[in-house]
Amino acid sequence: MTPAVPADGPVLELRDVHRTHGTGPVTVPALRGVDLTVLPGELVAVMGPSGSGKSTLLNLAGGLDRPTRGTVLVTGEPLAGLNRRQLAALRRRRIGYVFQQLNLLPGLTVDENVALPLELDGVPVRRARQLARTTLAGMELTGLGARFPDELSGGQQQRVAIARALVGQRCLLLADEPTGALDSQTGEAVLAMLRERVDAGVAAVLVTHEARHAAWADRVVFLRDGTVVDSTAPLGSPEQLLPGALR
Repeated sequence: MTPAVPADGPVLELRDVHRTHGTGPVTVPALRGVDLTVLPGELVAVMGPSGSGKSTLLNLAGGLDRPTRGTVLVTGEPLAGLNRRQLAALRRRRIGYVFQQLNLLPGLTVDENVALPLELDGVPVRRARQLARTTLAGMELTGLGARFPDELSGGQQQRVAIARALVGQRCLLLADEPTGALDSQTGEAVLAMLRERVDAGVAAVLVTHEARHAAWADRVVFLRDGTVVDSTAPLGSPEQLLPGALR
């Protein structure tokens, strides 16, 4: 299904975003003046050492946290103006998450896992399951809808998680080390699937420590100490994706 996003506008924008944790003498700056724009059909990889602010950036992009200062917009809508209920609705309809832990519900079938966000948003069960099966087919998982997560391989489970993150009108995909628990061959296959969905119009942000995974992106953003220190297009060689800021 084609994402419902403005064809000529950014899907995600961070404008001079700061995030500080704690108060008084124990304040810790997690992000400091970050600017980021992600367009439809663009995959942006975010790299940096541990503690550089990568996960904080994803949490802010998805409305799971609020910036101390600055503006976060999804499809042109400032998240600061939304209450908790409205943010939850935005996440169900526009934003999908894929995490290393997957968070698939073991007691639900594959179809039920993928359809769940739609059903929670009030979509009739039959329609939600139909959309789930269509999305699963796009991830090469046709015929597996009646199985439970523990009956699938790790790569299949990860593709189910991506399908759940994209079902319906989701136009922004946020992925935090989504291949960390997979072997290299399976991880590359999952990234190829992610790349295919981006080429179909989804905007995506991929947090990764692996230069070979970042090579799938259109652009690589490097964070250090909560600040963007570099932004570049991949050059085809993993070694070229390791600037001095990350060494």
